[in-house]
Amino acid sequence: MQSEGGAKREVSLILRVLAGVLVVLFMNVVPSQARDNTIIRVGGSTTVLPILTVAAERYQQLHPEVRITVNAGGSGVGIHGVGTGRLDIGLASRQVSPEEIAHYGDVGLQVHVVGRDAVACVISSEVYQAGVTSLSRDEIRAIYQGRITNWKEVGGPDRSIIVIDKEPHRGTRHAFMRFVFGDEKARAPGARLVTGSNNEEQAKIAQSDAAIGMLSLAWINADVSGVGIRTEGRVIQPTLENVRNGLFPIARNLNLITVGLPQGEVKAFIDYLLGPKGQAIVQKSGYIPVNGPVPVN
Repeated sequence: MQSEGGAKREVSLILRVLAGVLVVLFMNVVPSQARDNTIIRVGGSTTVLPILTVAAERYQQLHPEVRITVNAGGSGVGIHGVGTGRLDIGLASRQVSPEEIAHYGDVGLQVHVVGRDAVACVISSEVYQAGVTSLSRDEIRAIYQGRITNWKEVGGPDRSIIVIDKEPHRGTRHAFMRFVFGDEKARAPGARLVTGSNNEEQAKIAQSDAAIGMLSLAWINADVSGVGIRTEGRVIQPTLENVRNGLFPIARNLNLITVGLPQGEVKAFIDYLLGPKGQAIVQKSGYIPVNGPVPVN
């Protein structure tokens, strides 16, 4: 006769075997994507962010086994995130700086251009409607230096100018300051406010009746007005057409940054962004596709 202890040991062994069988059965029943989800971490420029937010949503619908996280923070944050391995794709609305190339040189940063954009000098709509519809580079420089402080000095209302600057790591600031000062890191002693994202700066300008700032073309709406740039006897308006034809002077690439040549799902997602469906999203977001115009449905 089997002892009580032996019977208990036998029951315990049977239960362990059954548990193992159930685990194997469960693994065979659960879809592979539930066990093997790929996570693609994306972050950086708020200019590029609208493209990636829409593209990530649509790509995940097509590929439920992939999860894409998209966060803002600015171009510098995107480049740093890729360089340190915290992101798989960094978003940047400016070039990678020589300092960044040197700092992350060992990892081999790669740039993939997903679209084209421009930065406009933007003012409060009330000032625009009062007659300030264009500014020269010298006038913009003097305003940011604090040498022109009232809108009446450039043909506008008798109102103190509220100069809005951006955080130094922002790609929009780099492009704007490179045009205005010839130095993307130039100081702006005339500035009274410093903002981060395009969304934040757009709101500050829209809420004011005397502000000036810098925004991506895609962020100009009925509440803020982009001024023309007076140069060589003519005025160049901030339009996508003038970016396409090379006339507007503050144009730039919108970049995806990776470490080395992308592989696997990261490559597949970038290929999607550079393909017809992705480029349609670029165009609908208010930017210029890099692979030519695409139909808008």
